[in-house]
Amino acid sequence: MAIRHEIKMSKKKKQIDLTPYENRKALCPHFGKCGGCTYQKISYDRQLEMKASLVKGLLDEACVALGKEPDYRFEGILPSPMEEGYRNKMEFTFGDECKDGPFALGLHQKGSFMNIVNVTDCHLIHSDMNLVRNTIRDYFQPFYEAGQVSFYNHRSHQGWLRHLLLRRAAATGEILAALVTTSQMDPETSQKMLDELTERLKMLDVEGTITGILHITNDSLADIIQSDKTDILFGRDYIMEEVLGLKFRISVFSFFQTNTRGAEVLYAKAREYASFAHGMLYDLYSGTGTITQLMADAVEEAVGVEIVKEAVEAAKENAALNGISNVRFIAADVLAALDDLPKPDSLILDPPREGINPKALGKILRYGVDNVVYVSCKPTSLGRDLRGFFAAGYQLEKACCVDMFPETEHVETVVLLSDKKIDGHINIDLDVEKLEDKSVTSK
Repeated sequence: MAIRHEIKMSKKKKQIDLTPYENRKALCPHFGKCGGCTYQKISYDRQLEMKASLVKGLLDEACVALGKEPDYRFEGILPSPMEEGYRNKMEFTFGDECKDGPFALGLHQKGSFMNIVNVTDCHLIHSDMNLVRNTIRDYFQPFYEAGQVSFYNHRSHQGWLRHLLLRRAAATGEILAALVTTSQMDPETSQKMLDELTERLKMLDVEGTITGILHITNDSLADIIQSDKTDILFGRDYIMEEVLGLKFRISVFSFFQTNTRGAEVLYAKAREYASFAHGMLYDLYSGTGTITQLMADAVEEAVGVEIVKEAVEAAKENAALNGISNVRFIAADVLAALDDLPKPDSLILDPPREGINPKALGKILRYGVDNVVYVSCKPTSLGRDLRGFFAAGYQLEKACCVDMFPETEHVETVVLLSDKKIDGHINIDLDVEKLEDKSVTSK
């Protein structure tokens, strides 16, 4: 079945009518209320075709926009090794299903800030994580009905229970559970509840192993998970994960790809595209340094640049854990760091969803590196940034999609760009900020 390129979000995030493409029943009992898995009623092979078609269309548009023929090699899309149960991290919220409705622990209802879908069986996570979540909800429900505990209300800023954050390592099966509350509870009463809950969780018959139970106090007014104080109720505050032979220590707030097995496919493709790498490699927007470490044996030195200091510290710890000595990590904004970094031999870019800062892109282009690998988590941002590369003389050699998020609209893309300059240097006189083609829409 040919999927037309018109399937894409508008800048106002209007909903797409997916009905013509739906060919199966929804997998999840919460489908329709929870807005997280909009592609559930579309068979997986058709999901892949839709995503590949969308990315191919956006790449072609970027080429044509600057008068280039789309003559690159498009390698299609690589599926996630797991269609269900692939997420290694999930955040749930305490609340009620509707105003003054039943007590709930789950996900925000589609189109609602206040209502919570009382999730019982999420198909994106392992059954162990569903069991832990349900156990925690069932423990607190009688206390809530008796008026002994309350959930945090974002309007009144009153209440105790806020969030539950779960992590489960795909390789080791280690589980980390973090209960997030405010400090609005008598310390003696709250500690008694936390101790009882901890013992109940330790007794669960999980397939993996619960290696850490945490209590995080968060009195922030914002609807985010952060720590004013973290107490370890049981075990340790991290899990161990493995990706392509490397070990990673993941704490509750560590950035890590949410689909571990899919990440192995993504990183293997990125490394394949970066087979040209030698000498000095820069991994810009390096996160916890996964790509940096995977490329270390192919270069003299790999330098990761990441603005989040906690991620940089984790990268250093993981590099030491893996015995990798020829990597270096810099905690800085890429835009500022590029002023002090000399021209590298190789470049890998893995920017956030909004893509590369236009000013940073200008500095990257002035390096004139022969080959660049760009890993993108948002095709429209990639399409916009490609215009800058094309204007600077780069050619799109090949591209491949990797599906990291089955049942959703999201997709990762890896592209290889080569600089076809003839005289050994480039002259750039362009306004990168004006390169975005208004016909390329965002999600």
